[in-house]
Amino acid sequence: MTDFLIKSSISLVVLLVFYHLLLEKEKMHLFNRFYLLVSLVVSMIIPFLTFEIREDIPAQRSVPINLPHFEEVKDISIPVKEVIDYTPIIFWGLFGLITLLMLLRFAKNIWKIHIKSKSNQSIQYGGARLVLLKEKTLPHTFLNTIFVNEKDYYTMDIEEELFTHELVHVNQKHTLDVLFIEFLKTIFWFNPVFFFYKKAIQLNHEFLADHGVVNAHNDVPFYQNLLLQKGRNDQTIYLVSNLNYSITKKRLLMMTKNTSNGLIVLKKAAILPLLAGLVTFSCVETEEQEKTNSTVPKNYNNSPAADKRRDVYYAGVRVIVDNQRDGIKFDKVYEELTLAEKRKYLGLPSRFKKKELYQGAFDGYENSKEYAIWIDGKSVANKVLNNYKPTDFAYYISSYVYKKNRSEKFPQPYQCQLYTNTYFDKYLKNKHLKCDRDTMRIVFYKPGVRVVDSVAMKEMIEEHNDEMERIAKRYEKAQTIQEIKDEMIRNTRKELESK
Repeated sequence: MTDFLIKSSISLVVLLVFYHLLLEKEKMHLFNRFYLLVSLVVSMIIPFLTFEIREDIPAQRSVPINLPHFEEVKDISIPVKEVIDYTPIIFWGLFGLITLLMLLRFAKNIWKIHIKSKSNQSIQYGGARLVLLKEKTLPHTFLNTIFVNEKDYYTMDIEEELFTHELVHVNQKHTLDVLFIEFLKTIFWFNPVFFFYKKAIQLNHEFLADHGVVNAHNDVPFYQNLLLQKGRNDQTIYLVSNLNYSITKKRLLMMTKNTSNGLIVLKKAAILPLLAGLVTFSCVETEEQEKTNSTVPKNYNNSPAADKRRDVYYAGVRVIVDNQRDGIKFDKVYEELTLAEKRKYLGLPSRFKKKELYQGAFDGYENSKEYAIWIDGKSVANKVLNNYKPTDFAYYISSYVYKKNRSEKFPQPYQCQLYTNTYFDKYLKNKHLKCDRDTMRIVFYKPGVRVVDSVAMKEMIEEHNDEMERIAKRYEKAQTIQEIKDEMIRNTRKELESK
């Protein structure tokens, strides 16, 4: 709601200032009427428009390193007394009450005009309905009805120019513009910009009506004197087009003003860059996209750009570090860390990218003896996949589970996490922008027994070899089994020896 009000208000103000500076003074009243109405509509639409521009950023290079151990710390539940915040309730209740009162006032005034038109004598005049009122009043218009004083009408005390003036309001349906801006004023009663829009719209209506009178009667001095004479009456009636609205120097000068067509075209053309600037400012969002190439700097994680991303991602996160190698321990909120600590202990996550799930792999997931399946984080039976097709999923993770890590509930050698398109867009698409943990614990263990001598590691390697052999047999590639095993053992030894 706040974002909508800010963006719409900025657009309203910018477009109105442009109107007053460049358009109002020119004799192009029909275009100005269109401009003011479209400005209101565009300003209501702009907050809902979003255009994404993807900006390539260097992708972080994956380097084999001895990673610390991360432990996810669950949120600690602390018994607290539940406190209800009544501020939003009071705010929206007050807003709703005032808006309701404004709407009732709006409807009441329309009803009063309707009753006045029905309870008085009316006659047809020039395609409009002329209502004769008992009270002393200046001619004014609502929709296709012109209200005049009964005595003035029968004594022919109303000049022909005044009837022409009101007929212009009727024929061009100026009341619809007034009703539209009044409705917006009623809903956004707290925004003063709409009051200035109403003033600009009604003054432009008078320019249009004056222009119609001048063209029809071609006697500018007489009409100007007539307006000055009638304008001494300060009567202003809500929701109608009043004859004496804003009898100012602007109206009198506009009747004799001449404007070059070239200047008008230039000013109209200036609207295009103005709208482009508003859309760029309010609707365009830059989205970072990792760019993979061979020139990625090795120290990107320590660059100012990375620092900026890191500050946004870890903002407010509690960081607990237990560096047993260097004897360093601390428990701080991210903002309390030094720049060196941030760069040393906290990396940056990669962006989740959609992965195409092929039909062959998808069909294999239906095997309940081989795969345990999760959809959007919830464990489901394999047969549930019959209700889906590969294109229903935007991302998936399939992993092998070592025997010692398998459970009675999930004895399968493989686990597959599937994420639907809806879940991906809601939870994974922007997961790289903000950490979803309240607390992060980072542990660097002391150097102990060499990993290459670990019995557990040997068992895992042997099991991995067995699994590779089983996969190779499945795809009838038995001739490559030894090659696969030898390559895996060589890579493992190199990595361990480098440590």
